[in-house]
Amino acid sequence: MRLLSTLLVAFALTAGGLMAPVLASDDDPLFINLTTDDPHRANMGISFGKNQLERGHPLTIFLNDKGVFIGAKANAATFGEHQEKLAAMIDKGALVLVCPMCMKHYGVAEADLIPGAQVGNPDLTGGALFKDDTQTLTW
Repeated sequence: MRLLSTLLVAFALTAGGLMAPVLASDDDPLFINLTTDDPHRANMGISFGKNQLERGHPLTIFLNDKGVFIGAKANAATFGEHQEKLAAMIDKGALVLVCPMCMKHYGVAEADLIPGAQVGNPDLTGGALFKDDTQTLTW
């Protein structure tokens, strides 16, 4: 039994070494699904996206679930820094989408969204999410 276990481990290590690693290209799109309204977690996701945008990766940030609060101007007292970063990234070509179902659930009106943020829809959100070679992260 011990010999069989040793052979299986050796085979797995050998086979794993033969496979080519999957690496992101320098310009693969990044889709961040931001579901939190925790200021620290939201800042982590937004800052990570900002860094990748600066490295040439097309960026979409999807404000989803409680993340919709970050995109509402009414919450500038809590999320002012986040909103400034999002606005700067929009100016540099990032796409900030906001979940319409979540907006309705939490009472966030389209008129209250920060400038440049767009209400998502299946074509817009799906187009960003399913673009070839897109990498995804969630906070």
